[in-house]
Amino acid sequence: MVPRVLAALFVSALLGSLSEGVPGPDGLWLCQPAPRCGDQVYNPLEQCCDDDTILPLNRTRLCGPHCRYWPCFELCCPESVGHPRLVVRLRVLGVSSQCHSSPISRVCDRTSPLRGTGRRP
Repeated sequence: MVPRVLAALFVSALLGSLSEGVPGPDGLWLCQPAPRCGDQVYNPLEQCCDDDTILPLNRTRLCGPHCRYWPCFELCCPESVGHPRLVVRLRVLGVSSQCHSSPISRVCDRTSPLRGTGRRP
């Protein structure tokens, strides 16, 4: 537990936010309250909060049938510019990222990687 608290202190020192603090459980001064996801505390060095659910940073999900994305860092967004498609957009740290305002990372192909085999997804 102590290394994580020290890591949090180091990161806070780098960000210049040592002006306020509260004593932590180990007697060390924590610079900021622990991040919360709903009513649970999580470690932002190992986890993220996605729709009030704590996820490991390396968790992936599908955006369409064949397109993986990382929900801690990206959004899966439907679009209908010309024709309906799914796009992966980047989450912007520090703001509530939304599909209409986040930059596009990539377009997800709706066709199967088994194209030409006669099989459908």
